Amino acid sequence: MKFFAVILTCCCLLSCSDQSGKGNHQTSASPDIQIEKKPEADLSEITAKAEEALQFCTSKKLSTDFCILIDMSLHSGVKRMFIWDFQKKSVIKKYLVGHGCGSNAWSLDGSKDNPKFSNEDGSHLSSLGKYKLQERGYSEWGINVKYLMHGLEETNSNALKRFIVFHSWDMMSDDEVFPKGSPEGWGCPTVSNNAMREIDPMIKSSGKPILMWIYL
Repeated sequence: MKFFAVILTCCCLLSCSDQSGKGNHQTSASPDIQIEKKPEADLSEITAKAEEALQFCTSKKLSTDFCILIDMSLHSGVKRMFIWDFQKKSVIKKYLVGHGCGSNAWSLDGSKDNPKFSNEDGSHLSSLGKYKLQERGYSEWGINVKYLMHGLEETNSNALKRFIVFHSWDMMSDDEVFPKGSPEGWGCPTVSNNAMREIDPMIKSSGKPILMWIYL
């Protein structure tokens, strides 16, 4: 009887040990890792904006060769500035573009996926709306080229007063940096130096001012 009691005790101990092992295995299982999906521009929306832009350019005597469309609803780490060719009816170039930091730290990406906008002086935020790019000048930033931005709507009427201009910035990348964002300045739409080297000759050779439309 003692022999059978010893065997029974050993079986119970082995059973408890096995159950304990199973419990540990279940609790140590790692959760699924969520990977952030890179957002993409909606071509149909860009096309619709371009059609509206062409009508606006025609009525305001702006260039009907091309325009610059900036979709601020997109993450700042993906290319969201589009050069639209009115003749080809397509996007011919696209670039990263920075926006204003607001109350966040300058040059970082604190609002990479949820920027705020304002027309108020001192807000350090970008302004939505249509702009007329005109008067090429010297910039202390990037490749030392800037274009004055004349705000054509109530949402961006203070652009000149706020010294909001289109220029390049050494900190801006040529390539997409998602999930990181582009560095944020004080409200100017900024591009990389190489981007400005491509865009500048296009604007200079245009016989009329260029439309830049910043929208959500």
